[in-house]
Amino acid sequence: MGVIVITCFKPKEGMENELLEVIKDHIPVLRKEGLVTDRICHVMRSSNGSILEVFEWKSQEAIENAHKNERVLELWKRFEKACTYEKLSSLEESNMMFPGFEPVEF
Repeated sequence: MGVIVITCFKPKEGMENELLEVIKDHIPVLRKEGLVTDRICHVMRSSNGSILEVFEWKSQEAIENAHKNERVLELWKRFEKACTYEKLSSLEESNMMFPGFEPVEF
C-alpha cells in the first residue's frame, strides 16, 4: 500500500530558486529509482514562502530503501543546502479549516 506524504521545505535566505530546481528533480529521481507511484505530485507555496510537495511513496519499504539509495541521498544533500525541513504545523495555514496555497508551476 502506498504512503502519501506532505513535505514542507523552507528556503534558506536567497535559495528559493535552488530549492525549486531540486524539487523539479525530486519526483523524477524517485520514480526512476522505483520508489514512488505515478500519482500526480502537487507543489505549492505557503504564505511564508515555504514550499510544500504532496506525493505518494510506493510503500513504507520504499521509504526505507530511499535512505540507502545513493541517487536519493545526493538529492537530499541538495535539499539540505537550499532549505530547512519544517513541520506542516509551523505554517499559518495549518490553523485554518480549509487551508489554501499558491500553486507552483514549473
